[in-house]
Amino acid sequence: MGVLSGIRVLEFEAIGPGPFGTMLLADMGADVIRIDRPVAHSDLGPKSTGPRIDITGRGRRSVTLDLKQSEAVATALELIGRADVVVEGFRPGTMERLGLGPEAALARNPRLVYGRMTGWGQTGPLAERAGHDLNYIALSGVLSGIGPAGGKPTVPLNLVGDYGGGGMLLAMGVLAALLNVQRGGAGQVVDAAMIEGAAQLGAVFWGMIASGNWKEERGSNWLDGGAPWYDSYRTSDGHYMTVGAVEGRFYAELIDKLGLAGAGLPSQHDRKGWPRMREVFEKTFAGRTRAQWCEIFDGSDACVAPVLGFSEAALHAQHRARGSFVDVGGVIQPGPAPRFSATPSALPQRAPERGEHGAAALRDWGFDTDAIARLQQQGLGLKSEGAEPADGT
Repeated sequence: MGVLSGIRVLEFEAIGPGPFGTMLLADMGADVIRIDRPVAHSDLGPKSTGPRIDITGRGRRSVTLDLKQSEAVATALELIGRADVVVEGFRPGTMERLGLGPEAALARNPRLVYGRMTGWGQTGPLAERAGHDLNYIALSGVLSGIGPAGGKPTVPLNLVGDYGGGGMLLAMGVLAALLNVQRGGAGQVVDAAMIEGAAQLGAVFWGMIASGNWKEERGSNWLDGGAPWYDSYRTSDGHYMTVGAVEGRFYAELIDKLGLAGAGLPSQHDRKGWPRMREVFEKTFAGRTRAQWCEIFDGSDACVAPVLGFSEAALHAQHRARGSFVDVGGVIQPGPAPRFSATPSALPQRAPERGEHGAAALRDWGFDTDAIARLQQQGLGLKSEGAEPADGT
């Protein structure tokens, strides 16, 4: 079920953007097998004090293979031969050293889309260096524009590099390459680099800079918190309200709802008057609670919304009306998106344990009973399980 139903994706275990990109494909109905290490890598990602709940790993089945063993590599190549897509997120050269690089994969399967997810890309002087989201967006130029005037750059979680500039870019590239194959083209490599994806996300700002409409000093522009009518304000109960009243008619409604129509404020685009305008906005928002402001702006086009915590967001009326959040195995999480009118995505399954449902996955991919039994005898991590879990368990 889903727009990508029938598409087979082979994913090699990783963290961050690769799994996120593959989650998007799985959410859209792709049949994903993840090749996991036999045991969890002890030095991948941050240390956790509780059980790891892997939301970006949802919608897969798992086969555990020790790729240092020749039999495991042979099995991986067989899977590659049956896949439409491969997704890997190792440093450049790692898959080649394993005998599973693009040359070997495309020789086995000429119509294969081979997705590669890295921070720096497959080439260049930094290609083999370690890094994380913050490093990639720093060199992309984007981080320089995020943060308060006169202060240091603000860490925007790891959304710009890992997920927007990484996993989302990877998924888009894979889908474009799949479309090319469907049109009769050959398989190919998709080289998705977070540093380039982050730069792409900032494309509009290069245009603004070139046209003289953007200053490179943080907090001095209308989209970076410099404009008082595009910022957030603390309320009397310690919460925050966001204001995004860019257009004149929305700004006028903002002023009216704030009770400031006769306050003699500077004009909206008078930069010299912005400091005074901000002081008035801060004092005004601080005079009521978040709930009171939500009531005042309910039904308004003033472009004002409360800052909700993660645990609050799923309870908002907009999300509840659309079913934007779902319960998967007792864990509330964002549901599949975007929406498809004719081929809707199903409720995803939880992330598998290592090897979970691997035998069933191999059967679905054309491995016969004898082949699966041989793999199990070799200890290649195929759990003997019964029926597949119901969606959402």
